[in-house]
Amino acid sequence: MVSIYDWFGYEIPIQKRYQWIKEAGFDGVLLWWSDGFGRGANYRDGVTYARDAKLEIENIHTPIEHQNDLWLDNLAGEALLKCYLQCIRDCAEFEIPAMVIHLPDECYHIQGNSFDRIKKIADCAEKLGINVAMENLRNLSNLKYVLDHTDSKRIGYCYDACHHANYCQDEDLLGEYGSRLMAIHLHDNGGDRKQHQLPFDGSINWSEVMNKIAKTGYTGATALEPMNWDYLSLTPKEFLKRAYEKVKKLERLRGESNEGIDRILSSK
Repeated sequence: MVSIYDWFGYEIPIQKRYQWIKEAGFDGVLLWWSDGFGRGANYRDGVTYARDAKLEIENIHTPIEHQNDLWLDNLAGEALLKCYLQCIRDCAEFEIPAMVIHLPDECYHIQGNSFDRIKKIADCAEKLGINVAMENLRNLSNLKYVLDHTDSKRIGYCYDACHHANYCQDEDLLGEYGSRLMAIHLHDNGGDRKQHQLPFDGSINWSEVMNKIAKTGYTGATALEPMNWDYLSLTPKEFLKRAYEKVKKLERLRGESNEGIDRILSSK
């Protein structure tokens, strides 16, 4: 199964966006879950439009505008907690299995009892059967602290290949937290912004990345998170066609890695 982040750029009516994603060959989508980035107040309608296009919804991405408030021992911190809890309830209501969260950046440290918010997120996720995946960005110490101090099976990891290469490439994140992998974001680190390029257009070693993902035993989709920033000469359909070609190449690399692992295990 291959999927793509649904808001990859371009001004496209939302229903047509999902139709074109499906026509390009993708099986599923990752949904942005807020009224930001031009979504508007009716962003939840994307669920219906995606499913009408016969696309699976793998996960939602929670809002990021206030991600650094989570550790604040004040009303802003409580407001963000309420936002995340509502996202969990939304996932349950719309039968979406998982959501992705950005933890606070590296310079924001846990204050007082603010880590209790993670426990409340875990309790809600366990009650409603939703996976909550913490994504790696410029937040390595916070990410590790949460994953190392939370044993809930509903709290896990979202591996972002580009953020890994850009911010903490010497860390073996998949080796350390691969058993808790709940989502993946695959994009390359070239272009003007050094992120969200199509795979194989930057400097990431994709054979190595897909081999490590295969070793984790992760069974979710091979999921792209590109933007059209460096591809403005392409029409939306041309961009999606190229994205599909890239993700199928990643899928083959992942499959070849799994076949190699199976051969090793069967020889023991």
